[in-house]
Amino acid sequence: MSPLEIAEKCAEIMWENDRASKQIGLVLEQISPGHAEMTLVINKRHLNGHSICHGGIIFTLADSAFAFACNTYNESTVAQNNSITFIRPAFLKQKLTARACEVDKSGRSGIYDVSVTNESDEVIAQFRGHSRTIKGKHF
Repeated sequence: MSPLEIAEKCAEIMWENDRASKQIGLVLEQISPGHAEMTLVINKRHLNGHSICHGGIIFTLADSAFAFACNTYNESTVAQNNSITFIRPAFLKQKLTARACEVDKSGRSGIYDVSVTNESDEVIAQFRGHSRTIKGKHF
């Protein structure tokens, strides 16, 4: 299998089992080795008491894109540490896109940056995830 085919197969298997991302309304748009893109259209259930998208929802979008990006090598990989900086609010009916990109991967550790933008390409949040490969493979 090519690296792209491996990444696609891993994503297919993970998506089948990812109830949380589906329940929130996330959509996996693209996958390639070390990269993933996910989207979310904000609806009323995603809003907080300020009538803006809840930060936890934005974090979940970024975290899910990170998870798919770091699991593209047929190695079971989990988050070791994550951080997010919220730049601007996101509003009802906006479409958010999280683009995860591998920064470095060495041994069992990896670093991934995720940029969350709205449909005007304004940055909503910046996320950095540190991954750790554990025992097991996706297929």
